[in-house]
Amino acid sequence: MPGSEPVRFGRKRALPPCPNPLFFQWLTELRDEAKEKGLKIQYTYQKAIDSLNKYPLPLKNAKEAKILKNFGDGICKILDDKLQRHYRQNGPNASIHSLPKGAPPPGRTYNNNNSSNTLAPSRKRNDAGKDRGEDGGTKKKKKKRAYVPLQRSGGYAVLLALYRQQQIPGSKGYMFKMELQSEAQPLCDKSFSVPDLGSKYTAWSSVSTLIQKNLLIKTHNPARYSLTDEGFALAERLESVEKERRNVPVEERRGAAGPEDEEDDAVVDLTASDDEEERESLPERATGETQSSGDAGRLSLPGKTQVTMTTSRKPNRDYLLPGTYDVVLCVDFIETTGGSHYRKQELVRELQRNGVGFDVRKLNVGDFLWVAREKVAPVPGRLRAPAARELVLDYIIERKRMDDLCGSIIDGRFREQKFRLKRCGLRRPIYLVEGSSSSAAHLSLPEATLQQAIVNTQVLDGFFVKRVQDVRESAAYLTVMTRYLSKLYQNQTLVCRSRELEGDVPSDEEESGNPSCSLISFAEFNHGAVKNKCQTVREVFARQLMQISGLSGHKAAAILEQYGTPHSLLAAYEKCGSESEKEKLLSCIRYGKLKRNLGPALSRTVYQLYCTPGALT
Repeated sequence: MPGSEPVRFGRKRALPPCPNPLFFQWLTELRDEAKEKGLKIQYTYQKAIDSLNKYPLPLKNAKEAKILKNFGDGICKILDDKLQRHYRQNGPNASIHSLPKGAPPPGRTYNNNNSSNTLAPSRKRNDAGKDRGEDGGTKKKKKKRAYVPLQRSGGYAVLLALYRQQQIPGSKGYMFKMELQSEAQPLCDKSFSVPDLGSKYTAWSSVSTLIQKNLLIKTHNPARYSLTDEGFALAERLESVEKERRNVPVEERRGAAGPEDEEDDAVVDLTASDDEEERESLPERATGETQSSGDAGRLSLPGKTQVTMTTSRKPNRDYLLPGTYDVVLCVDFIETTGGSHYRKQELVRELQRNGVGFDVRKLNVGDFLWVAREKVAPVPGRLRAPAARELVLDYIIERKRMDDLCGSIIDGRFREQKFRLKRCGLRRPIYLVEGSSSSAAHLSLPEATLQQAIVNTQVLDGFFVKRVQDVRESAAYLTVMTRYLSKLYQNQTLVCRSRELEGDVPSDEEESGNPSCSLISFAEFNHGAVKNKCQTVREVFARQLMQISGLSGHKAAAILEQYGTPHSLLAAYEKCGSESEKEKLLSCIRYGKLKRNLGPALSRTVYQLYCTPGALT
């Protein structure tokens, strides 16, 4: 192109000097000092230097530098202190936009050695679009390595578990958290629920990395986890390598790894661990089958090996055999702290005097319950014993003193607590009412109202109500219940079920008089009983309806069976032809065991609440 400026290669053009040389020099000194001490703050100083290099205007003080990226309160305060010291040494009119005589100029140049002013080299592109350094030579761009989780790590196990679940015909294509952890645990060496000693991370922590790498997607509430297209492709590669690893004998696998394997990007490098041979023989030992060395060829069939590992590990994970667990009473920490400290400590002393082993912990619903805790032996060389599995027995107690019962009825907690106890997943809720009729003489509600509330709890709500006189009798009842449950479950094999996956299914054993042995884990129970957790539209709608006077939980449940959301109820109102038809829309809905009609009065109240514009009068 004639007349245009010719392209010049070779020597770089000189950049303008830094307008803030003193700040640059101080930051460089701070960075070098941190680098000598091995502190990670050196990288923060380097980022601040880069930001200062790009700023073309002079700064009067360090406070003005806060507008720059990577300049926080700490760096600005250090620079202000150095600036004040500079003024004291050189006078209040000393210039801060030039260096003292004899000082080296501020570095905007790039050095190949490890000098204190080392910065990233500036680059420019030639006509072909390739990167060039100072010598004008082409520089090969480094290829970014794809993310691959380590073998038997948390991410590895989650990807394989989701992939294998999608290979099942008719699968739903996603998994819940409890289900995913249960299926992925046999594929991982770390625990998905208990962190290692001295660490706060579990194998489940790698799920956030998979989501960040766009290999996993999390949707809905409760959370559903599924593979993305990239995650499915990676999991497919992991599964193929896993099958090849099973097909190759252990001796050949240990000698097959060579340097040429590292050059092939299409092959996932999953180096076998030292205890691989022990894991290979684990299915045979767990199933109790004796195999000769000639039967080892059965491991070369990936499908059969996978089935064997699944069936052999499930009993260890999902069952508690008789004699392998203890029945332990769990006490909510509110029952032992706060309020009347002497009265609450009296309960603890009575339990200890009766020889009852109990555990104080936070319970999100109820005051007392019992768990079947696995017996675990301490591991030699470890400070703490492994975490024991805990299954919640079907008995939960809500303790109420007369004054507490009166207060909970007045502020509405009484009805809410009964509602949450019904939904907690335990089949035998118990109300322990403490106090005599004389203790209700000076309360805000009359004694007849309190007695009627207790009767309604037993007759209408279906709770078992136990009346005691004082704290000593409460401790005696808890002692008797603990010993009764220990004897009741001593010869039972307990099975862990997931309420999130199976729901609240009535037990056949319970109808025949035997204790239910299909129990949920304590972690799932306590998580599901959180009071202020995220709620569905249906749950919020139910709580709205129950705020109406005279509309109980049974009536709200009957309305929800017909109209699950406010939108469906409003749509039904719009289809009605007249005003009277809208008012009587809910009157014929039947509720409860006796199948009574809801009635026109409540139906009219609900209609006015949801369809009256403006404030209600």
